[in-house]
Amino acid sequence: MSDKLDDVLVALRRIMRATELYSKTLSKTSGLTSPQLIILQFVRENPACAPSAVAKAVSLSQATVTTIIDRLESRSLILREKGIIDKRTVSLRLTEAGMELIAKAPRPLQEEFLRQFDSLHDWEQAAIISSLQRVAEMMDAQHIDASPLLDVGAADRDHH
Repeated sequence: MSDKLDDVLVALRRIMRATELYSKTLSKTSGLTSPQLIILQFVRENPACAPSAVAKAVSLSQATVTTIIDRLESRSLILREKGIIDKRTVSLRLTEAGMELIAKAPRPLQEEFLRQFDSLHDWEQAAIISSLQRVAEMMDAQHIDASPLLDVGAADRDHH
């Protein structure tokens, strides 16, 4: 293997390892997955939101979000409330336990990445996006459905 290829594979492995380590730390410290934390944070910032608004905001399917909300509700971290006028509507709000848990949880891994990415010049951002999209194509991963969460398989774990 060439040195360039070794450099690429090492960089990819470091990215994968960083997400694995964050996922383990988050799970150990809070018992949450990244998608669970992101959903709790979204509901905290958008009280009485509908599950469909959550799904759209976090770029996950409605089915996946419903499964995650089921788990969060079973842990008494979130409540589903039926509409007063239209009983078919559902809104979400955090419980006191949910508020306390996200206050103690580490910041999502992508927050620091996004902060640094936003500080780059437009041409640097475009180069990174283009390069990563090309890497995904080279790994035959361009058709894999993925949300903008830096966590290894967290959404999949919630869906099973």
